[in-house]
Amino acid sequence: MGNAEVLSIHVHPVKAFRAVPLREAVVEPWGLAGDRRWTLIDDGGKVVTQREQPRLALAAAEPLAGGGVRLSAPGRAPLTVEVPKPAETIPVTVFGTKVEAVPAGAAAHAWCSAYLGADVRLVHLDDPATRRPIDPEYARPGETVSFADGYPLLVTTVASLDALNTLIAEGRNADEGPLPMNRFRPNVVVTGTEPWAEDHWTRIAVGEVIFRAPRPSGRCVVTTTDQETAVRGREPLQTLARHRRIGGKLLFGQNLVPLCPGTIRVGDPVRVLEQPGSGRRTAVRH
Repeated sequence: MGNAEVLSIHVHPVKAFRAVPLREAVVEPWGLAGDRRWTLIDDGGKVVTQREQPRLALAAAEPLAGGGVRLSAPGRAPLTVEVPKPAETIPVTVFGTKVEAVPAGAAAHAWCSAYLGADVRLVHLDDPATRRPIDPEYARPGETVSFADGYPLLVTTVASLDALNTLIAEGRNADEGPLPMNRFRPNVVVTGTEPWAEDHWTRIAVGEVIFRAPRPSGRCVVTTTDQETAVRGREPLQTLARHRRIGGKLLFGQNLVPLCPGTIRVGDPVRVLEQPGSGRRTAVRH
């Protein structure tokens, strides 16, 4: 890990929309500043992601000063959405958990609904410090998360993607590879590690910020969605199922929870501070 460093940093201002690359990012207790503070919900209040709507991969949200976003998507004129005043909140269901969020205005709802051809609403997480606790099985008291799937940040490594692409090339769906890193929608991409090194991290430092790593990331059908075309294939899930299955999950990448605030930058060194050599993190078939 002596040469490990941050290759790229990404935020997703609206959950499930395309990523925005950054040279540096402020780390807040619940994730990178501006990451997944907005999301779409259906008419029942359930979060809408690329699982249900692959075309969200083609939609973009440019972060604006003050926390607003400028939405754009194929066939739609751009729309600027300001942070709504928290005069009222509505219940949002995020993977079975109820969270209060603030609805955006009618123009945002109409824009998003017209793009997807479905009745959806855009909502904002006004108070990430209190709204949504991390899964208590893996959380420490007071830890919260934005609208990210489960944890404040996701880190992936170039070496592991290269190893995965080698496995895909040797498999039955070789024509689908090699896959780009954006299939996994990480916040931080690290270069200079051994393949699958991140499986074994429990505490790391990225530049000036220390993180704990509660568990590797289980992957879903979103990873089979081409982020440039919104077309779905079979990989990487079929290859992950053969080589990276543990506890019913298909693993790629590592979840992170910040232990202190700070700023991370492209080029920052990445150091492993704690790495036990046994337990569930060593049980993956490479």
